[in-house]
Amino acid sequence: MGKTGKGTLKAALQSQQSRLKAKEKVAQAAQVAELRSRQKGGQPPGVKNGRPMGDVKGKKKDNLGLTRPPVIPFKLSDKILLIGEGNFSFARALIENAPSELRALPPSSITATAYDSEKECYEKYPESEEIVAFLRSKAVTVIFSVDGTHLEKHPALKGRKWDRIVWNFPHAGKGIADQDRNILANQLMILGFLKSAANMLQLGPAPITPVSKKKLKAKMDDDDDDDDAGIILHDGFPAATDLNDTEEELQFLSQPNDIRTRGTLLITLRNVVPYTQWDVPRLAKNPPPPTSGGRKALPNPQYVLQRSFKFHRDIWKGYEHRMTKGERAHGKGTTGEGGEDRTWEFYLKDKESEES
Repeated sequence: MGKTGKGTLKAALQSQQSRLKAKEKVAQAAQVAELRSRQKGGQPPGVKNGRPMGDVKGKKKDNLGLTRPPVIPFKLSDKILLIGEGNFSFARALIENAPSELRALPPSSITATAYDSEKECYEKYPESEEIVAFLRSKAVTVIFSVDGTHLEKHPALKGRKWDRIVWNFPHAGKGIADQDRNILANQLMILGFLKSAANMLQLGPAPITPVSKKKLKAKMDDDDDDDDAGIILHDGFPAATDLNDTEEELQFLSQPNDIRTRGTLLITLRNVVPYTQWDVPRLAKNPPPPTSGGRKALPNPQYVLQRSFKFHRDIWKGYEHRMTKGERAHGKGTTGEGGEDRTWEFYLKDKESEES
């Protein structure tokens, strides 16, 4: 039964990969066709209807991405669990020279974990020993030998709840040369994390969802067309299900700090190939059936995408992303050329919604 289930999951993920690649090819072909069309019309690249692409109604649109404050996805009251910390520099950045919004964050509210044993961690990331000593001196809980796909199996984590569970730049680290198999291995890892973390998220009302201006306008224009438009609503507002919504278009609604809302998962990746081919949002929102356990197997949990936003490394002072291979990579490895770092934040879907 286990082998059959695993084969079914692989087939589903591989089919998903094929669909994603096909969509990317169509998008690339459309871009090429548009470029050729403009060149034939005597318009240089980057110009449409005689105006620069960034020019709206004759007025150049300000690049708000440079002035809008970076998103800080934590509150002072949050209990935070960090997965796959590598050299623990992100945990340190939360409490040392942290963004002003987090200067009063209690270090004791942070639990930082690593996949490696303590000895292996110090061997792979020599700087981590000093960082861990600092964290422990500040009352941060540091735990080693934690598998992000089986969190419930670690006695120090079992039965606990968190407001934010964070995995920055997850990677299976198996060194598989074949790209399709590499993507599959990482998708299986992400699915394992989504399933394992589900029972460790704080219970409560769903967070207020970021609202796209254009979707909010559409909602106000015609309340009856919500289902037809494919917009998932929460408390009368459209959810940010469209990843094409830019940060400039999103209005983040405030929620009273004294209300403890449902916990969220935050996954950060490079927003470029091959990481985009992992299709993390789809895995979270519409996961394939479980791999084993037959009819009694619990279904993979479904999540709602609350928001996605650019991850600004520079606001986390001292944070240094370390590849899974550690120092053995000799600094030559890359995490994707070009693009940006991006965080996707999810919360668990209501069971009533899953069943309907």
